[in-house]
Amino acid sequence: MNSGSCSSLMDVGYDHHHHHGHEELHVLAVDDNLIDRKLVEKLLKISSCKVTTAENAIRALEYLGLGDQNQHIDTLANNDLKVNLIITDYCMPGMTGFELLKKVKESSYLKEVPVVIMSSENIPTRINKCLASGAQMFMQKPLKLSDVEKLKCHLMNCRS
Repeated sequence: MNSGSCSSLMDVGYDHHHHHGHEELHVLAVDDNLIDRKLVEKLLKISSCKVTTAENAIRALEYLGLGDQNQHIDTLANNDLKVNLIITDYCMPGMTGFELLKKVKESSYLKEVPVVIMSSENIPTRINKCLASGAQMFMQKPLKLSDVEKLKCHLMNCRS
């Protein structure tokens, strides 16, 4: 019961003094496994990020404005990018995190958004393939809070 009050206390301390103006990191977390998705969401929220979740890559692309129906990005062009970071699982049914990464990097509109790939398997060739295709980072699942903090720090430094 008390988890809600605990997190709201945490949020209060953070929101008002970000170093980068008023923007908070808005992260799109993509994972077909509900438990993993909840974990990532929780860690990101503890790190005072705004989180949107998607249960597969297709949903993520729709949210980002790259669904099959809307190849024209007029809807998004008039407001700034919705997300500052995409964290996606590698193995997902339908479309893998790697394919999602490639779609994002092919989009002139989204290619600046950092993409982080997560996987429970530590396969060097896979990791290298993702990094070579433009992934910002490859993280081993299950994610830990220290991973998220490290990532956030890394991104803030990139953007400063």
